[in-house]
Amino acid sequence: MGQSHMRHALPPGVDGAAGNYPLTQIWVHGRNTGTYPVSGFTVVNSQKRSGGNLMSTVDPRTKEKLWNAPVAGEADLDDAVLAAREAFKTWKVVPVQERQACLSRLADELDARREEIHGILSKETGKSGLLTNIEIDDTLKYIRFNASHSLPDEVEYEDETLKIISTHPPIGVVGAICPWNFPLVLAVAKIAAALVMGNCIIVKPSPFTPYATLKFAELAISIFPPGVFQALNGDNDVGRLMTLHPGIDKITFTGSTATGRKVAESATKTLKRVTLELGGNDASIICPDVDVQSVAQKVATGCLFHSGQMCVATKRVYVHKDIFEEFRDALVKAVNATEIDKSGHQPSLFGPIQNQMQYDVVKGLIADSKSNGHTFLSGGDSEEQPGLFIRPCVIDRPPDDSKIIKMEQFGPIIPLMEWTSEDEVISRVNDTESGLGSCVWARNTTTAERIARKLEVGSVWINSFEIPSPYGYFSGWKQSGIGGEWGRQGLLSYSQTQTLQIYK
Repeated sequence: MGQSHMRHALPPGVDGAAGNYPLTQIWVHGRNTGTYPVSGFTVVNSQKRSGGNLMSTVDPRTKEKLWNAPVAGEADLDDAVLAAREAFKTWKVVPVQERQACLSRLADELDARREEIHGILSKETGKSGLLTNIEIDDTLKYIRFNASHSLPDEVEYEDETLKIISTHPPIGVVGAICPWNFPLVLAVAKIAAALVMGNCIIVKPSPFTPYATLKFAELAISIFPPGVFQALNGDNDVGRLMTLHPGIDKITFTGSTATGRKVAESATKTLKRVTLELGGNDASIICPDVDVQSVAQKVATGCLFHSGQMCVATKRVYVHKDIFEEFRDALVKAVNATEIDKSGHQPSLFGPIQNQMQYDVVKGLIADSKSNGHTFLSGGDSEEQPGLFIRPCVIDRPPDDSKIIKMEQFGPIIPLMEWTSEDEVISRVNDTESGLGSCVWARNTTTAERIARKLEVGSVWINSFEIPSPYGYFSGWKQSGIGGEWGRQGLLSYSQTQTLQIYK
């Protein structure tokens, strides 16, 4: 992941306490609608609306309260949709080269002002300086990918009498409901793809991590026409209203499978297009010919990156019996070397759980494993950690039907299993309702690819932990999602297809 570690102070006036920082805004019509005093105003379309609610989150490293931000309501959403539908009339006919140029300018603006975003993103997610820089760098990659790609017309068939052309006009107004684990990059991947295809987009960040996305919307004000890109901060009810709103043509959602079901159900009432990227229970399969010491370290990284709070983080590790004991010892050594750094100044890939709700889920899974007599090779103690940190755990061969195997833990717990035959391990890995991603580790890449092609998942990484790329289409099988995003194929999810049949 090779980015250098950088320490950044918070922007001037941001001290971690609740306050009147300019990022606490709702963006409508592409304009800054104002700042919010602690007494609270909701400002929409350059007008203050009194009586709005305020919300704030906490720094997961310290549990200290962060800044106040307004909660958008139904009237705010209606105004944003009206602005987007009006803007769409002209944005959709802007030449794609001009839309790409806007995205390039947006990437340059983010890069030039990354220190402003850095302090905010680090505070709200609990990420170290290193992890925060990785997310910002990845955000830039997704913007610049979309700034250099499009879907030109394609001749599907032609003879002396007929020519058939596929075109890809935009869908209309997109509603993006975004998660808390990688709030900036996962929002911007949706924003950039939607905009380059000629759509307008309304983004709702997670109420756990709203600040960096709202600040990013501020950077875009001078780049896009009013109404093209808007951001509404809000609670879950704002997301529900987005899925039901007749003026929104598509919902793109990243989050839990349980919430994804509700999104799909609501969206069907107006026959919206839907893209759902949902939960995963990714497995890593370790073949007997690997370099044990090297691979164990990399697998530990894949499991504990952002403390396992990544949809495609490795959540189950299957090791061949011939190397199980050696691999187990190497993995435990790598996990035990993980340090808890409350300051965030150390160049660590490990950090706190982002919010109390998920913290309680992870602690509950640890308690369940203890009550069922599972063997902890690392972690699992009752020692209290600062903030929302949980010491990483390794559990030795829990039963295949245990909760820690069946559930997506989304935290720093590594269940370690043993396998004997390919057919057996493939069957066990596929025995889940999820199908997002997996990893296969083998010196013999023919073996690795053979196993990979039998796994019921949307993405497989061979000889690497999970590193999503803007060039690779990303989709979930089974209950891990509907449709997909990213890569050139992902642009199709932000477009219609119109077939022109031209008779000569």
